[in-house]
Amino acid sequence: MRSRALGLALGFVADQMFGDPQRFHPVAGFGQVAAAVEQRMYADDKLCGVAHSALLVGSTGLLGLAADRFSRRRPIANAILTAAATWPVIGGRSLGREADAVHNFLDAGELPAARQQLTHLVGRDTSRLDESEVSRATIESVAENTSDAVVAPLLAGAFGGIGGLLAYRAANTLDAMVGHHNTRYESFGWASARLDDVLNVPGSRLSAALATVLAPTIGGQPVNALRVWRRDAKRHPSPNAGPVEASFAGAMNLTLGGVNCYGERLEDRHTLGDGPPATAKDIKRSVKLARNVGIAATVVAAVIASRPRWA
Repeated sequence: MRSRALGLALGFVADQMFGDPQRFHPVAGFGQVAAAVEQRMYADDKLCGVAHSALLVGSTGLLGLAADRFSRRRPIANAILTAAATWPVIGGRSLGREADAVHNFLDAGELPAARQQLTHLVGRDTSRLDESEVSRATIESVAENTSDAVVAPLLAGAFGGIGGLLAYRAANTLDAMVGHHNTRYESFGWASARLDDVLNVPGSRLSAALATVLAPTIGGQPVNALRVWRRDAKRHPSPNAGPVEASFAGAMNLTLGGVNCYGERLEDRHTLGDGPPATAKDIKRSVKLARNVGIAATVVAAVIASRPRWA
């Protein structure tokens, strides 16, 4: 179990040092496999979507479980394999880089370039956003993806080892691919979207709690972050993004949320927080808070993983 904890920590450090692997990224490879399987299994039916999700998430998790069992009596090998799985599964460094790039364009007065860069982070229409809306969207993405791409997979690895890491990332990737509210995926993607929601419950709550506790590291107040989280999170349409974005809004003393445009669909996410609208300089603060949350989550995950009665 201590080798698992060490592997999670080493994987987090590798991500912070190098970001996502530039070549032969396993998540990209999984996406290609998932797309090929979808072509063979697709039908406008929830049951087919359940089978699609179960096949891909289950087989990926079993592959990780086999790696864990193979290295169970080889602590060094287990730590290396766990680190090798953790590094591409989490994405904190790349998230920070994308957010910093948006900030740099805004800081240089290049709003059109910032809008285009923002498309790397969000699925909403960015073509008509002003500087404040671009900043808001960036901060919301940093908050939500800190939970989805850092904290939640670390917890999955702490409790489930390599199998947990790989199964979580498979489920999260499938949600990004098919978990959409549109004509093609409303039924077929239902299972993937619901599975991702369930798996992200622990990570989103831990992310919100850590953002609340760590609010002073960016000049915020935990009491304000907790108040906004408790009051506003339930208004957000996402049960997991709501707590994280609300706690970030309270910790940063900003107002986030509002109406987002997704093609022809408008989504009212309500307002989160009481502070002023976001500005470009707030993006840097959100990246710092996200990094601190990631470090703290790694410590929590390592503690869980090192205790056999928990993991």
